[in-house]
Amino acid sequence: MRFTSLIVELIRARPRMIFWIVVLAQAALWLFLPWLVYGSPPGDVATVLAFGREYQVGTHLGPPLAFWLADIAFRLAGGHIFGVYLAAQLCFILTFWALFKLGRAIVGAQQAMIAVLLTAVITAFSFPGAEFGPLIVARPLWALILLHTWQIIGQGQRRAWAALPVEIGLLVLTTSASLPLLAMLAVFVLATPKGRRALASMDTLYAAIVAAVLVLPYVIWLIRIDTLALPSLPAVSELQDRLLGWGGLLAGMLFALSGVALLLIANSRALDRKNEDPPLIFRPPVDPFARLFVYTFAIAPPLVLSFIAALFGRDQVVGGDGVALLLVGLAVVIAAGDLIALRRQHFLRTVWLLIVAAPVVVILGVTFIQPWVGSNEVKTSLPASDIGRFFGENFERRTGRPLAAVAGDPHLATLIGFAAHARPHVMFDAAPQETPWITPQRFAENGGVVVWRAADTAGTPPEEIRKRFPGLVPEVPRSFERLVKGRQSLVRIGWAIVRPAGQGSR
Repeated sequence: MRFTSLIVELIRARPRMIFWIVVLAQAALWLFLPWLVYGSPPGDVATVLAFGREYQVGTHLGPPLAFWLADIAFRLAGGHIFGVYLAAQLCFILTFWALFKLGRAIVGAQQAMIAVLLTAVITAFSFPGAEFGPLIVARPLWALILLHTWQIIGQGQRRAWAALPVEIGLLVLTTSASLPLLAMLAVFVLATPKGRRALASMDTLYAAIVAAVLVLPYVIWLIRIDTLALPSLPAVSELQDRLLGWGGLLAGMLFALSGVALLLIANSRALDRKNEDPPLIFRPPVDPFARLFVYTFAIAPPLVLSFIAALFGRDQVVGGDGVALLLVGLAVVIAAGDLIALRRQHFLRTVWLLIVAAPVVVILGVTFIQPWVGSNEVKTSLPASDIGRFFGENFERRTGRPLAAVAGDPHLATLIGFAAHARPHVMFDAAPQETPWITPQRFAENGGVVVWRAADTAGTPPEEIRKRFPGLVPEVPRSFERLVKGRQSLVRIGWAIVRPAGQGSR
């Protein structure tokens, strides 16, 4: 007798409902987990907020859109980091919605749901869930570009032209990976008869004008700072190391796909000892052009983006794994055939849940166990709110003015930059050209706080900070409790106030 679990029946009968349950559950998990267990934001989120606060057209970190969106989300949440975590999950939801809609147009809703489940395990292994920034913002934009490109060239839907150029322009304003991604898209369109036919209309001119208008301010900024030239290629003697680096990046992406491999092994016929007829997920035959489209953008982006990263000595795939591996799950579904058998349904469900839960276990272990067994600092354990409140209130009490700027240790400075009530400017005093919105002269005029990791009870500033801020008078270091102290010492921060011009010492 054939047994079919409720989940499989719902995938057959209500794939859209299962889609929203799965995606919203994952989004809720990655929304509340960092909010509840992190004392300070993960990754470079604090830096993203520091740069987003300034609304620069461009910086050395790249195009500006993700930084602006981070600041907008932070302000809409009333100055709470929860808004940034929420923005990250909205990007996650939009990415999977576009992927599901693309899959539904190519393989039907039932198998599109399987593609979403496979992509979710790739997400669990490789895509950071809460580190809002260009890598996260680029994912929904690339997913929407692929969706609307398919609607135009594969389905002949002219109304998709209204959204496609806007998405292309926003992608250029988000990540430098937009250039190779759009180049791959252009090559595919020009190399296929359907693609060339879609371009032979006035819609192409409209799209070019809209995209150009969106990116024009950023292009002008690039011209002004003279950075339109490509980075210099490596010397011949370095090529071998760069090729080894490419291999390392490819190995990292293969590891990200290990969750898919585990599910395929768990569902293989070779392990089926009961020889029962498994439930089948059916789809109509896939159009050969659709198959070419999915395979192209499942294989080309990982190879091209990782090669570019290795060529220029980067340790991360250009655009991130989330963009490079976006269509791999859908490609696996297409390769599986018109009938997909789901064997050992309870076991499959358990394996999927374990893969999705693995990053959560890792984060909880790093947060609550590592402080007791390791010596390395967990950066998310720093109490950002307490640190920002202390330095903001002390500066205002001493000078009668809101804290205008903060400098010194970059990590501490960016934490204070978003956590202090006044949201001071952040200055990278070791490289002031990277924070052009505030110069050392302006810092001296308006005053601010200089912070560093205190190495002694006197709070002696490091030599390089003393050179950049002559006459600095250190205060008594301030100690802060970590989220989980464990065997680690308190966070001891040395600090000094640079008073605004015209104010003497008090």
